[in-house]
Amino acid sequence: MTVVGPFGLHVRDQALEADVQSGLAAVEAGLLEATKSDVPFITEAAQHLVRAGGKRFRPLLVMLASQFGDPGAPGIVPAAVVVELTHLATLYHDDVMDEADVRRGVPSANTRWGNSVAVLTGDFLFARASHILADLGPEAVRIQAEAFERLVTGQILETAGPRDGRDPVDHYLDVLSGKTGSLVAVSGRFGALMSGADERTVDVLTQYGERLGIAFQLADDVLDIASDSHESGKTPGTDLREGIPTLPVLRLRAQAAAEGKPDDLELVGLLDSDLSGDDALAEVLRRLRAHPALEQARQDTVRYAQEARATLGPLPEGYAKSALEELCDAVVHRAG
Repeated sequence: MTVVGPFGLHVRDQALEADVQSGLAAVEAGLLEATKSDVPFITEAAQHLVRAGGKRFRPLLVMLASQFGDPGAPGIVPAAVVVELTHLATLYHDDVMDEADVRRGVPSANTRWGNSVAVLTGDFLFARASHILADLGPEAVRIQAEAFERLVTGQILETAGPRDGRDPVDHYLDVLSGKTGSLVAVSGRFGALMSGADERTVDVLTQYGERLGIAFQLADDVLDIASDSHESGKTPGTDLREGIPTLPVLRLRAQAAAEGKPDDLELVGLLDSDLSGDDALAEVLRRLRAHPALEQARQDTVRYAQEARATLGPLPEGYAKSALEELCDAVVHRAG
């Protein structure tokens, strides 16, 4: 059993391992090629996060989904490059909106070059992704356009907040379905589609990606509170400091409103206060780490990962299906 990729996936078959490793190496080369510009400064900014590394979660899913057709088909690696470029572009924009200082263990682009350069670099990456996508055909363009619309809609819904009377947790899960689930779903869909898999398999892997993507983001929510910067690659409590309503916080607020416990109400008050100081943030992190709301969020992560695993039922048994099941376990382990 071999560990494949930075995500730490365990693969039990040498041929599958070789296919995935080869595919991910080709994606890495494709990312560097796609982020080159005749302007050296643009190349430096565009490759900033590429060279910082990352789990390459979406390309990995493309590679695994392609195993249900012809994994050597020519559109698979370019499709994986497209989804990762799109993801990277959103990170540049997210860091501006969140005023983040660190991304993947390095200074964020907005910290290094300012907001304008970060936003424009994200736009550059979107443009390069579109250029590659055009060669994959009109159906691929339509699929990506629909996913990108969902992604942006999710971001807008997050910014706008839940409408009056809407359960904040339900609203948040809808946000994640758009912001994260959409692009991970496309990863599964592209891998299957580009490999020539049948329509039912394409549909199964799309649904799988949607649920796994939500589980992946919920694991990030837990990590923002439970991990240190070495584990997560970003400053702990970044979401808390920016007032982003992650699931542990929403669970805490719901519990405080329903039960009215003084300690919970006090913690909610601290969350709503100025967390720009390190001491204030550290105190909130300490208390959240010990609160049942964090464990509730972990269980939500497990539930979505289990739903993702359940969607795989119709697929034929084999090493590729086992690897997809293992990927569900790996996502849950991140939040463990």
